[in-house]
Amino acid sequence: MSESDITLYRLQACPFCERVVRKLDAYDLDYQSRFVEPMHADRDVVKRLSGKRTVPAIVDENTGVTMSESANIVAYLERTYGEGEETAGGVA
Repeated sequence: MSESDITLYRLQACPFCERVVRKLDAYDLDYQSRFVEPMHADRDVVKRLSGKRTVPAIVDENTGVTMSESANIVAYLERTYGEGEETAGGVA
């Protein structure tokens, strides 16, 4: 996997974005952070990718997946890179 295979579109100091960053770091995944415009209406690059202007949004070139919403991204990362680990039920 090269460094550019996963791209995370995020805002500075965004708790939802940080949730995804923690999961990427927990799985030791290389990714690029792309910081987007703070004004929701100016996030055209994110809208072109995911169909929404919300962040976080992730593009995973390894699997062809593009998605937004932190809970969805974390669940995707767990399924795809977590080697069967689940956060539910107290198992990390």
